[in-house]
Amino acid sequence: MYNLDNNTILEIKNLCMSFGGLKAVNDLSFDIRKNEIVGLIGPNGAGKTTVFNCITQFYQDKEGTILFRNKEDEIVNLNEVHVSHVINEGLVRTFQNVELVSDLPIIDNLLIGAHSLYKTGIVSHVLHTKKSKQEEIFFREKADEILEFMGIKAIKEQLAGGQPYGILKKIGIARTLMSNPRLIILDEPAAGLNEQETNELSDLIISIKDNYKCSILLVEHDMGFVMQVCDRICAISFGKFLAMDTPEKIKSNPIVQEAYLGKDDD
Repeated sequence: MYNLDNNTILEIKNLCMSFGGLKAVNDLSFDIRKNEIVGLIGPNGAGKTTVFNCITQFYQDKEGTILFRNKEDEIVNLNEVHVSHVINEGLVRTFQNVELVSDLPIIDNLLIGAHSLYKTGIVSHVLHTKKSKQEEIFFREKADEILEFMGIKAIKEQLAGGQPYGILKKIGIARTLMSNPRLIILDEPAAGLNEQETNELSDLIISIKDNYKCSILLVEHDMGFVMQVCDRICAISFGKFLAMDTPEKIKSNPIVQEAYLGKDDD
């Protein structure tokens, strides 16, 4: 039996991950609260993506505990969950390089994100049973609602391939919402976006937290974006914890400044 504070969605304790002789994550601990946006920041090579891959179980050979409050409000140790089943617990992620099926319509790309929720099997879908049809209608209506929320419903039947990069980012995030997540992990969501698109994405991520009642963990190199969108920020360097606090306090933290800018010998 695992325990978490009632206000906590994810708790990482003493996480370690090594590649050969290189310790990419070194005794890292932090938590994420309900309906909170947390930014994970650090210099290049700090271990941020490795942390993401440990949480989502892409990496198995790690030490430490990763406790998660799932959809049923049960506390599970994600280290005991197979990577393909993490989504069933209510944890989803996006990738820096948008992973979409380019020759499918936008709405069908969203339906892929609901695959774990389908109750009917492949035989029912092939035979077009009444139950499978009802299920298809339900998830299409849900996809419609999400695309409207994202502001891209008007182009739902267009192919994902060839869409502007900002639209592709929105589709990727929209797809995560199909599985009713409790925690969304975003890997550099603002990468490749212009200033206007970045500002729109900032407002959108805050709206997702408020409207879908989920927490969000993100890695992003655009510090203006991080400071604007996050409730708290966890700073790491060479896989080690530096500080976790509000954006304003992190910005003025001398330990964080030294990790980013280097030590002033003078």
